[in-house]
Amino acid sequence: MINYKDLGLVNTRDMFKKAMEGKYAIPAYNFNNMEQLQAVLTGCAETNSPVILQVSKGARSYANETLLRYMAEGGVKMVRDMGATIPIALHLDHGDSFETCQSCIESGFSSVMIDGSHHPYEKNIEETKKVVEYAHQFDVTVEGELGVLAGIEDDVVAAKSVYTQPDQVEDFVNRTGVDSLAISIGTSHGAFKFTPAQCTRNEDGVLVPPPLRFDILEEIEKRLPGFPIVLHGASSVVPEYVEMINANGGSLADAVGIPEEQLRKAATSAVCKINIDSDGRLAMTAAVRKVFVDSPGEFDPRKFLGPARKELIKLIKHKNEAVLGSAQHG
Repeated sequence: MINYKDLGLVNTRDMFKKAMEGKYAIPAYNFNNMEQLQAVLTGCAETNSPVILQVSKGARSYANETLLRYMAEGGVKMVRDMGATIPIALHLDHGDSFETCQSCIESGFSSVMIDGSHHPYEKNIEETKKVVEYAHQFDVTVEGELGVLAGIEDDVVAAKSVYTQPDQVEDFVNRTGVDSLAISIGTSHGAFKFTPAQCTRNEDGVLVPPPLRFDILEEIEKRLPGFPIVLHGASSVVPEYVEMINANGGSLADAVGIPEEQLRKAATSAVCKINIDSDGRLAMTAAVRKVFVDSPGEFDPRKFLGPARKELIKLIKHKNEAVLGSAQHG
């Protein structure tokens, strides 16, 4: 049993309390490899932002669960060597079973998500409560989910979105004991969050997605006053990176994400954790593709992963400062 506190990590409880009081959201950035981890921590240290390092089941398998623990511990030490004292949590994203959550808790995660949203309501409650009861023994925080987000992200696949029903949230939270709740109000996983048919086009011909359902969010806030709410699938699919990818041999036609101004609005509400994965992937892919086109003879991984890391740092700093509002709250 590895205690997350021995790795220099914290759970999300105090983070969320401060975020709701300060009307900002904690960034939860997914990572799969060393360069992504370096970029996330550097960008957050340089903007003095608290951060949740987020790992999916697939990413944990890819990185190797033993190595991942030491990466997290090393990441914390790197940030401290930079002189930053920001709080850092390590969170399992979309845990699909009690066993997965248990394994993460025992290997040093400070927070886990049990995603039972694909189950019938009562089964979701049963699975979530089981994880909560185990996690709380070790002061690990737990995120549950009500509602289904469309899209594809690692092992998470859903053909259509199912909005969270506000009349279920009180019962779900009270019966499970979760510390935070992921809801569905119109965000979506992946880079292709909406079909062109779901969008309108502005005067420049750019696809504009349907707005988030802030009415559902407001109703949930009324029913769960002061309770931490989480948004998944909240990448903006930054047009700059889509254009860079397409200009350098990629094919991302009609990729569209959540407008940043809507995420900024959400961050001033009870939404105190916003998940960002696809934007980080796009930033790194754009930089790598540009290097390969500009320097086709390049084969040193440092020469293309270095620029990718630099581009991701730039993105992280922008998100913290202009979108989530978490900068200077470390």
